[in-house]
Parts: sequence; C-alpha cells; structure tokens
Amino acid sequence: MAAARGCPPAGPGDRGLAELLLEFSRAQYRAKDGGGAAANKVERIERRCLELFGRDYRYSIIHNAHGEVCAHYPRHIVIMERDNAAPTEPFESTVQVGKLQDLINRSKMARCRGRFVCPVILYKGKHICRSATLAGWGELYGRTGYNYIFSGGSDDAWADAEDISEEDSALRNADSQLFDKVRGHDIKLLRYLSVRYICDLMVENKKVKFGLNVTSSEKVDKAQRYADFTLLSIPYPGCEFFKEYKDRDYTAEGLIFNWKQDYVDAPLSIPASLTQSLSIDWSEYQSWDLVQQTQNYLKLLISIINSDDDSGLLVHCISGWDRTPLFISLLRLSLWADGLIHASLEPSEILYLTVAYDWFLFGHMLVDRLNKGEEIFFFCFNFLKHITSEEFSALKSQRRKSLPPGFTLEEICMLKQRDRGSTTSLSSDFSLGMESSPGAAGSFTYEAVELMPAGAQAQAAWRKSCASSPQAVLWSRAQQSEDRLPSAGMVEVKSSSSSSSTHSDNFLRIGSSPLEVPRSRLVSASDRESRLEEVRSAFLASYSRTIGLKAVPPSPSGAIGGLLEQFVRGVGLRGSSTL
Repeated sequence: MAAARGCPPAGPGDRGLAELLLEFSRAQYRAKDGGGAAANKVERIERRCLELFGRDYRYSIIHNAHGEVCAHYPRHIVIMERDNAAPTEPFESTVQVGKLQDLINRSKMARCRGRFVCPVILYKGKHICRSATLAGWGELYGRTGYNYIFSGGSDDAWADAEDISEEDSALRNADSQLFDKVRGHDIKLLRYLSVRYICDLMVENKKVKFGLNVTSSEKVDKAQRYADFTLLSIPYPGCEFFKEYKDRDYTAEGLIFNWKQDYVDAPLSIPASLTQSLSIDWSEYQSWDLVQQTQNYLKLLISIINSDDDSGLLVHCISGWDRTPLFISLLRLSLWADGLIHASLEPSEILYLTVAYDWFLFGHMLVDRLNKGEEIFFFCFNFLKHITSEEFSALKSQRRKSLPPGFTLEEICMLKQRDRGSTTSLSSDFSLGMESSPGAAGSFTYEAVELMPAGAQAQAAWRKSCASSPQAVLWSRAQQSEDRLPSAGMVEVKSSSSSSSTHSDNFLRIGSSPLEVPRSRLVSASDRESRLEEVRSAFLASYSRTIGLKAVPPSPSGAIGGLLEQFVRGVGLRGSSTL
C-alpha cells in the first residue's frame, strides 16, 4: 500500500520517525559497518536515542563503535543506572559499567552470534535484559576457525553453517570444558545483573538446520548449568509465521500457530508459583490465536517484573532480533503507559525510542522481513490496541495492595471520580490532592495525597452520601467493564494538625503533599488507553507515509480489508472513531 494521499502535515516528531522508518526499511544496520553509506543518518538516530534516555535516566555507555563488542548491537550501548525523575527513589542499579563490560567480553561467545545478555530496561531497580539463545558447539569453534576464515571475518554465518552437532561434540572432553568455560562466564554475567528469570521464546529445544543442531538453550543444557535460574519455556511463533498475518489482511484474530509441525518440540513450561496470580488456563495455549497468546505472555512478563523480589528478567528467542524486540518493545511501551518508566517522554518520543533502539539498532532485519512478508515489526505496534486495558497494567496489583483499611476498591474509585479536578479542599467529607514532582507532565510519581474518613461512623456517612450521588451511580454503572483504580504507593501517616480542616481528627492522610490536583500527572486506566492509542496512531500514520502495507489480493466482494480500512482512518482520510 503506497503512502496515502491527503495525509495531514507531519509535525517535527512525525518527521523524525518517518526519517527513521525510511532508513530502517532501506538498509540493514550493523555496528561493524560504521553505519555504512548512511553513517550520518545513523549517527543522528543514535544521538536522538541518547538524548531521550537522558531525559529520565542517569546512564553509562559501553562503546561498540566498530562492532568489536557485538557486530549487530548499538554502537552506544546504554546501561541505565538511576531514574532522574525520582531522585529520592530507592530503586537504583548496582551495576558498575567497567565490571559489566569485562563480563560481557568474557561471556559473549556463549550466545548465538555473540548477542550477549544486555540490559535494556530499568524498572524498580531491576534489569530487563535481551539476548540470543545459547550457542552450540559448531558456532563456538567456527567463530575462530573455519567459518570465520572463509566468511572473510564475517560473523553473519555463525549460526548457519555448522558441520558438527552438539551431540557429536559431547564425545570430546575438551568440548565439555569449553562449554563449562563460556557458559560459566554467561552465568556470571546473568548473576551480576541479578537476573533470575529466563524466558525462552523458542518453539524448539535446539534450532536445527540441515539435520544439525545449530543452537542450544538453557532448558536443554545437559550439565544443568542453569539449574539455579527460573527457566520459563514460553514457545512463540517465529517471524515466518507473520507472513500468514500479512496474508490474512493483517488480522491476528483467529490466527493459530500449527503446533504439530515436526520441528516444534519445546512445550510450554512455567513454574506454578508464577501462574497463581494469573487467571489463565495455560494448558490451552495451543488453541490460542495470536492475539490471546501475545496478551497472555505479556501478562506473564509483567507479573514477573512486578513481583516483590529484586530479580531481573532475560527474554530471548534464537537470534534475539524478531520475537525478542517484540516483547521488549511491548514491555517498554506498557510500563511507559503506566507512567513507571521514561516518565517525561511524549507518545511520539517513546515511539521513536523503541523503534530506533529496540528494533533498528539491535539489528532487526526489516528489509529482509518486508521482502518476505514477515511483518512482525508492524504487528508489534498495531497490537497496542489489544493491551490498553488495565489488566495489562503493572499498577493494578500495586493499587490493590494499597487500599486503606475500611474501604473497598470501588468506594475509593468513586471518591476519586466524584470530585476529580478540584485544586483545593473538595468537600467537608474529603479532600484529594497531588504533589508536583521533578518529572515532566504526564508522569505519575506515587506522591498522591488523599484525605478520607478514618472513623467507622465517618466512613458510613461518606458511603451513604456517595450512594445518593447521581454522579456516583452513573460512574458505578460505567465501571462494570473497566476499573478505574486509585493511585499506588500509599502509606498511612498522622493526620494534619492544621486548623484549616475541621475534620482533621477523622481523616487518614495518605502520602504527603499540598492539596493540589494536576490531572495530567495521574495515569488512570483511561490515560493508559489514550497514551497507547496515541502511540499506535502515530506509528500507523508514519508507517503509511514511508513503508506502507502490502495489499493482499482483493476479496470477491472487492471490500477493503479491515486493517487497511483502519489504516486509511489512521492517516486522517476518514473518521478515526474506531482507532
């Protein structure tokens, strides 16, 4: 589908994204090429990413100027250390970049194509990491032997030209020692990053080509070197499956992967302790369509990173440049929509960052994927419409844990809704306020102030008044399909002794701040939805101006496909009521 005529004029953010998408669709990024013929454009993209990271985080850089660390990782690998927007926040990375770089240099041979475990998101002091899967025997030897010499020093053939399987190599004692060494370094790196959970998206136990085992994975390591980690096998279709998505007019609903194919031998395996809080029947995973499967996997990942421990997470597929960026990007956007990371970035800015950093600079082969019709990249951003509800919010469990005693969740929500927008004492019954913070507008800092009746009699009177309120009744009906939850991070402290409130002895003060409510700082369920929809709409508009969708053969009725219809609306040619 060519760029649509009549598109609204692009703003500065849109132009930057359009330039990025054009570059992405024309040439394959490789750090070892120094950016190639488009070095200046790549350098602008890199600078923009660093500027966007710097808005909210203190970070260090691991330099990879000529691909000496990894040929298809960014030339400036960002290691986030602390959130600038919350200087009093206790969550901070303990990683020292010098030691980290040494561990990376020692461990990178352990993983396919040298794509080592790399932290890419910092959330509550935890590192969310990405990588490729474990390298097999042939790659470890081929890297400095036959493959390296006869590929002219290129590492692109590492995982494609194996002569000896890992099973054959087990006959040699030296091979076992080699695996002990390189995988031992990989384990040290994982432990240094405090990674406990490893989520493997491969549908195979080992990648097989031409009857040979090309790569391995932690779940089938014969020596059980990774037994101390929590291993999750969550098989997810590879990029080839997304040609079917494109051929079905970019419709993921009803699209189910064929789990009976010969090469599919990795069953879903998740520790029961990680599934108890999720109302998901995991035994039905082979019957899920692409929408439900992606939704459930994302819920699982959010649940893991939102747990009470300090452990980090690693997500990987085979090479780590198709399925891996899909889930890393969805995680980044979902946490951003909740106001939990990248708090100062606007929708156009977080979109630019995740496209540039998570996809382009980490080596997604968009040119090749577009030529083959394997449009996993487009699927990622169009899929945002399926995760706008609060069931995907990392704030949900935090909010439920934070309810004050004596009140139900629905009552707190009615309190918030009833007097939303006031900037002073809201009534004789309660007050609601929020403190401005160093973060930019649109972020949520958990420094909410809410005053509510503390005594049993006061609570009963409040409930009675709310029950008779037409606004409360209407709100209650509207919320049957969607919860609007109160702010998180609430703690009980002593009530104010100020004489300005005649009911101060009967109130709990939750948090500590002036009575001011700048609504733009509160990320509610509806805010999350609008933020993600704005990201998706911006992506669709820029994508239509640059790459466009490949039209599928028309149906007998000649009707335009559902997504193409949305696409036309997305660029402003028709009303966007259903976007």
